[in-house]
Amino acid sequence: MKSIERELHCPVCEEMVKQPIVLPCMHSVCVLCAAEVLVQRGYPSPELPPEPNTPTSSPITRSPRQTRRPPPKTDRLDRVIRTVCGTHPGRRRKDTPPVIMLFPCPTCGKDVELGERGLADCLRNLTLERIVERYRHSVSLGSMAVMCQFCKPPQALEATKGCADCRSNFCNECFKLYHPWGTPRAQHEHILPTHSFRPKVLVCVEHEQERLQFYCRSCQCLLCPLCKLRRAHSGHKIMPIALAYQTLKEKITKEMNYILANQESVQAQITQVESGIAQTEVHSSVAKEQLNQCVSELRGVLAERQGALAMFLEGARAQRAGTLNAQLSEKQSLLENAGLLTYTQELLKETDQSCFVQAARVTHSRLVKAIENLQHFSLSADPSFRHFQIDVSRELKALSSMDFIQAPLAPVIDTQKTLAYDQLYLCWRLPQDSAPAWHYSVEYLRKVESNGTHCSWQRLDDVGGTSAVIDKLEMDSVYVLRVRGCNKAGFGEYSEEVYLHTPPAPVLSFCLDSRWGLHAERVALGKGQTYARSVPGMTLLQAADRALTSCHLTSDLLVADVSITQGRHYWACSVEPGSYLVKVGVGIEAKLQEWFHLPQDMASPRYDPDSGHDSGAEDAQDSPPPFCFLTMGMGKILLPKCGVSNTSTGPLTAPLPPRLGLCLDFEKGRLTFYDAHSLRVLWEGSVDCSAPVCPAFCFIGGGALQLQELIANRSTEQNPPRRVTIQTRATDAGH
Repeated sequence: MKSIERELHCPVCEEMVKQPIVLPCMHSVCVLCAAEVLVQRGYPSPELPPEPNTPTSSPITRSPRQTRRPPPKTDRLDRVIRTVCGTHPGRRRKDTPPVIMLFPCPTCGKDVELGERGLADCLRNLTLERIVERYRHSVSLGSMAVMCQFCKPPQALEATKGCADCRSNFCNECFKLYHPWGTPRAQHEHILPTHSFRPKVLVCVEHEQERLQFYCRSCQCLLCPLCKLRRAHSGHKIMPIALAYQTLKEKITKEMNYILANQESVQAQITQVESGIAQTEVHSSVAKEQLNQCVSELRGVLAERQGALAMFLEGARAQRAGTLNAQLSEKQSLLENAGLLTYTQELLKETDQSCFVQAARVTHSRLVKAIENLQHFSLSADPSFRHFQIDVSRELKALSSMDFIQAPLAPVIDTQKTLAYDQLYLCWRLPQDSAPAWHYSVEYLRKVESNGTHCSWQRLDDVGGTSAVIDKLEMDSVYVLRVRGCNKAGFGEYSEEVYLHTPPAPVLSFCLDSRWGLHAERVALGKGQTYARSVPGMTLLQAADRALTSCHLTSDLLVADVSITQGRHYWACSVEPGSYLVKVGVGIEAKLQEWFHLPQDMASPRYDPDSGHDSGAEDAQDSPPPFCFLTMGMGKILLPKCGVSNTSTGPLTAPLPPRLGLCLDFEKGRLTFYDAHSLRVLWEGSVDCSAPVCPAFCFIGGGALQLQELIANRSTEQNPPRRVTIQTRATDAGH
């Protein structure tokens, strides 16, 4: 019992609980402490339930011979009507709305709503009171003597019994006196002496004398038979209190047995925590020493720099002082009784002409220079030292912001560059206010349906750049990816998870081929032959001259340099949104060559590449068409009337996706068009696969397209990351 004292303390007063009540958050506090907290927050003083301390304050024990009139009981039908129709009378419009009290629970740190009645809606925790009572009797039974409340002092005896109905303590003689044999009081329940009497059973706080016989699982609260009839609990899962008691008791017993059976794990965790506390002290001391060392180094560097700057300043002062002293001596020599003028006066007394001329030339030069300096006087050195001011604002800002190194913030995934093709390519960046990262850890997980299977997280460690390539993936699967940075402070937070869908078939790698008569004046291929641009030339301009009489337009066909003869294959491309008309699809090589060398009227109903019918297709409608195309241009894509995504009677237009994906099933003769970013199916059509089939692209007017580059072909200068499988061990306390 001594070990549970910590569980019996009130979180407000931090002493043993007295008359604890249960808050809506299921935590318990003393009723007096709760009242003080509400008063401190500005709420009116709540009405607390009376708790008799002396015999005179209890009307039940006023006198053994004094009869007590039983309180009038409210009619049960009236209580039922008040329960169903409302317990509060109707309010007038001008009445102030009820005050909703919010109690700050110190255990969970949340503001708990008490309701209109405040603490009166909170039930007493009788179980906790009984545990406290047993604790007091087992720990300090001798010092907790309870005196009889009816013996007259100074002959008061120690109480031997307590009456739960009278809510008082009695010695043997007083108990017999106040509970005569043959009277109703003789049937009262006697208990051990106590300082805190409790009601024998829990009753409803709104419906007096109604026992709580039900438990609402939806609201997680106890109900009386009248509260059960309320509309607020209609449709809720309500069970008898006996069933709730048995269920909860079995759960708690099972959980307690699990903890008791894993005492070795608990002890091992306690050892780890104690070791962590010891390591905290050691590492904090090391960190403090490092802090002092860093500050000492800063002081040493600052003192060294201060000495160097002071020496430089002293040298500049001495140089300027010497220059100004020389100028001062020169000016002083120009005084009347000073050196130069006195020497000149003596020189003028020389009468020998040759000697005079010989000695006077130097004096003449000095006098001319002195006159010039006199007429244009300025100090020979600047005494202000304006250029020797130090700007330390940047250094002060850096020192004021000096802090312990922080772990990197959660990276931001670049969804424009991140994609899934032959491999997964993940690109990210750090926020501007984030600490730098030394390396990154990329984790990915294959998402599976809810069939009971579980996939472990895979991890790429020591990723040096801000991008990563993940290979060895399964086709037509959804992968979840996340990344976090690491520096000297440890790992930072994970980025938001991004979902990527791998292609439904192996990726086909090819280049564009112009072996069937490419018009260089209209179509140009880029480096690597994965990019093509069509520019309208003279042919289209000449065709426009016949625009009123014919709709004949010129077209340019590009095909892949590979042919498909079996299996399923997937590839993707991007069409420039400003393109006029671009057709993307597949076709039989021979038919495509025939079509290109025998151009037809593009507006003719007998020639519609999108429908897969050429000029003779009407004669054999059961056979699949030799080619299958989708037309796109001007930021739109035309979906023919026959397709999985078009159930209407006519063709539809949809926004052009940034990347268009195509999947050809050669055996089934089916071509599926996807939005390559989300792998959402746009349209599906049939194509004749009795002969080799190759991807094809057709330009009508100006336009451009780019084949999707294989991620494996991208050059990576960083070292290959380490691939790790994260093993997770789940612990189920219920099994």
